Amino acid sequence: MRYIRVFVCLFSVLLCNNAEAGFRDYVQTFKADVKDTWNDGRISAYLPIYAWHNRLTYDQKHIDKYNENPWGFGIGKYAYKGDDWHGLYAMAFKDSNDYAETFFGYAFIRNIPLNCANTWHLGYGYTLGITQRHEYKYIPVPLPLPLASISYQQVSLQAAYVPGVKNDGNVLFTWLKFDF
Repeated sequence: MRYIRVFVCLFSVLLCNNAEAGFRDYVQTFKADVKDTWNDGRISAYLPIYAWHNRLTYDQKHIDKYNENPWGFGIGKYAYKGDDWHGLYAMAFKDSNDYAETFFGYAFIRNIPLNCANTWHLGYGYTLGITQRHEYKYIPVPLPLPLASISYQQVSLQAAYVPGVKNDGNVLFTWLKFDF
């Protein structure tokens, strides 16, 4: 329920801070980016590697019991528009309690080239996704998250931070992405 409230708050802020025409333009651009990625995108693979629980927000009892090795796999499609990366993906992995979790979504990353050869990039962006977890009886829950990325050619280390409260959430989830 907390994630739904966060999603509604973020969506409300977006609505309030944009004029109606600006928001319509954003939605049209978003729809075009998703459609282009689906129709013209190439294949990418995702390998979850680590789920770090923020030690400042968890007591040792929880840290000791949580899984930080989210074994799993994902697949998706991606497209570039200039240096901007757009992706559609589906990922399944072991959550902090060793249960299966899925995440489906759209991701956007604005890349900043770090060298003249344009082989290294630093990126930031967001994902708009839906997760399914055992705590919620696998009912789909929307989850917008911030993203960060460092890439070398077609391999990226990406991360999303899941906000939360004491002993819940506050997880930095990392994965490798391979573009083919």
